[in-house]
Formats: sequence, C-alpha cells, structure tokens
Amino acid sequence: DSDGNPDGFEKVKSKKSQKRKRDAGEVDMDTGAVKRPSFPPISGDQLRGGADEMRKVPVPAHRYTPLKENWLKIFTPIVENLQLQVRFNLKTRNVEIKTCKETQDISALTKAADFVKAFVLGFQVEDALALIRLDELFLESFDVTDVKPLKGDHLSRAIGRIAGKGGKTKFTIENVTKTRIVLADT
Repeated sequence: DSDGNPDGFEKVKSKKSQKRKRDAGEVDMDTGAVKRPSFPPISGDQLRGGADEMRKVPVPAHRYTPLKENWLKIFTPIVENLQLQVRFNLKTRNVEIKTCKETQDISALTKAADFVKAFVLGFQVEDALALIRLDELFLESFDVTDVKPLKGDHLSRAIGRIAGKGGKTKFTIENVTKTRIVLADT
C-alpha cells in the first residue's frame, strides 16, 4: 500500500466530528459569539414581488347615495394613510383598491378592503375607520336564517328581539361586548 495502511482499508471520519469542526468555523474567535447573517430591510415593493395587487368590493344599489356623500371620508384615509389607489368603477359597480410603488405596509390592501366592506354593510365611516387604525379588529356578518330557519313574522320577531325597544338591546350588546352591530335586512 502506498498510503501506509497494511490492510488496504481507509479510515472514515465520523460525521459528528466533521459537523463540530464545521460549526466551530462560524464562531467569531474574538467574542465567542456565533456570527449571524445580516440582511438589509426589504421595501414594500420588493416584498410584494413588484406586481400590483387589487381588491374589488361590490356595492349594492341602496348604498350608492351614502357612498357618494361620504366618498371624501372614505377616499382620504385609503390614499393618504395606506398609500393605495382607489376608484369607484361605475360599470361593474365596485370600489377598486390597488397597491402602488408608494405602498409600504403589506396588510394595507386587506385593511382598506375591510374598511370599504364595513361601510358598504352599513357601518358609520367613523366606526369603519377603526379597522384601518387597529390591528386586532375584524369584520363578521351573518344572516339570521343561517342560525335558525325562520320565515315571515317569526323572522321579523327574531330581528326585533335583537334590536330591542328603540334599539336598547342592540346598544347594550354593543357596550358589553365592545363591538358595533348593524342590523340590515335579515
């Protein structure tokens, strides 16, 4: 044998010792701390992958007039605070919200869509604005007939019980649960 091993077998190093030697090379000898890679902060445009995203919120006919009257209150926070583009498409009857290169926050599009959807469902602009300002808020809607199949007067009575006399029960539920409730249709 040329390498001095009389049996002709090669000695194989254990994987554990190889791994320890490799890890030891990444430790800074001066401080004894493990070196970590440092990445520069990524811009919102790069995070989205460069392509602009878009959300459409359908507007029913009975909410056109309130949307027109409050358009400036809806438009301003979306454009100025969230740096998004917004328009109302008259042909498709949708509020269209789109990201642009100025958009920083990746959750801005979802917040804006929830804000507009809340207004379309019947919430006041001031209440819907909380969806933009606070992260721990969300929007939920359901049909009374999803909970219990009711028809006619029985359905009206059930909705009436939720509202209470002069809206007193609804107001109490809102205050106790720290929510805002809109009763519309069923």
